[in-house]
Amino acid sequence: MIEFLSEIANTLKRNKLRTFLTGFSIAWGIFILIVLLAAGNGLKNGVMSNFADETINKLNLRAYWTSKPYKGYSAGREIYMDYTDSVLMAHSFTEVKGVYPTYQLGGKTLHNGKKHSKTLIEAVVPEYFNLEKLNFLYGRSFNQLDMNEKRKIIIISTEDANLLFGKEDVVGERVVVDNIVFQVAGVYKKNRMSWKTDCCIPLTTALSIYYTKDRLTEIICTLDGLTTLEENEAFTKMLRMRLSRKHQYDPEDYLAIHISNSLQSYLQNLRMFSALSMLLWIIGLGTLISGVVGVSNIMLVTVRERTKELGIRKALGAKPASIIRLIISEALVVMALFGYLGMILGILLTKGLGIVMAAAMAQGGEDMPTMFLNPTVDLHIALGATLVLIVAGVLAGYFPARRAVAVKPIEALRYE
Repeated sequence: MIEFLSEIANTLKRNKLRTFLTGFSIAWGIFILIVLLAAGNGLKNGVMSNFADETINKLNLRAYWTSKPYKGYSAGREIYMDYTDSVLMAHSFTEVKGVYPTYQLGGKTLHNGKKHSKTLIEAVVPEYFNLEKLNFLYGRSFNQLDMNEKRKIIIISTEDANLLFGKEDVVGERVVVDNIVFQVAGVYKKNRMSWKTDCCIPLTTALSIYYTKDRLTEIICTLDGLTTLEENEAFTKMLRMRLSRKHQYDPEDYLAIHISNSLQSYLQNLRMFSALSMLLWIIGLGTLISGVVGVSNIMLVTVRERTKELGIRKALGAKPASIIRLIISEALVVMALFGYLGMILGILLTKGLGIVMAAAMAQGGEDMPTMFLNPTVDLHIALGATLVLIVAGVLAGYFPARRAVAVKPIEALRYE
């Protein structure tokens, strides 16, 4: 066995350039496949991680202005939603599981007599915090008793707490909004979804103070039973038709009442990344195939150049099977060595890329959405691709070697 391995090593040393070219084709194919698949997985993991803080089966309705004329109404007409829209959503669609109205008070100034802070305030119901999954650090959210008694309490972000009081734990402190004193009930830390409202007060409190005439800025719903992208698209289309009839605007006017279906967006992202993964597989497999072709050509030239050597071996009594085994063993050593080298280099590169991207995201701040995360490839895929390339290369060497040993020794000795 030692002599056999020594012979293989000596043969590879005599043909260093050929050995390098064969190995490079293998290593490059595996390297490119791993890098492509890891980059695709890193992009998918990063984008999909942004949904971790979100309720996936959530539907948001927000009223704006019409952008198209309709039945005598001119464009630019403001659309208002009220509690009748909540009733419509709750009782007209079996797919709607829960309905939670909100009212946007807009930009307001918080102050405590010494300092002030510009912020957005939204009036919400207690279930809002289950949907938005705010990261409470201190205090609590709202409850039904707060709603029934129309309590003047407020939930603020850590940014506002630090700006007004110089600390984060400010539960029980008082702030003034529009000359009305509110008591801080809770403090939360904003996450990557930085567009969320900074402060919240109970919806019933806002309706009693600001005389909004039961108008609602947004209605949040949870959906149940819609599992495919096509089902969500059909539901959104049906909902748009019902709302357009109720508020008298063009059904194709998507700006009048904006409908945001989180589950639909989630499924669209999944479908997009499936297509991206398939594209990367096609590119990676194309690279592997080109590597196989290169290895096949090199093995074919190698066997032809060694025809005279093989003839001498046969003349000295070597069996054809032993000669073929020698050639295949040489190919197997080169392909296994360089194949795993390409795999290791690909994994190291993707790991380094993940570290660099994570550091870049950390410098951007916690409020930045994640775009790249944990670029990894399943080890079974990497090993399987390496094995396929090795087998293909061995077969590429086997068939020309079998033809070469079939030549009679006297004819092989005459080969130039």
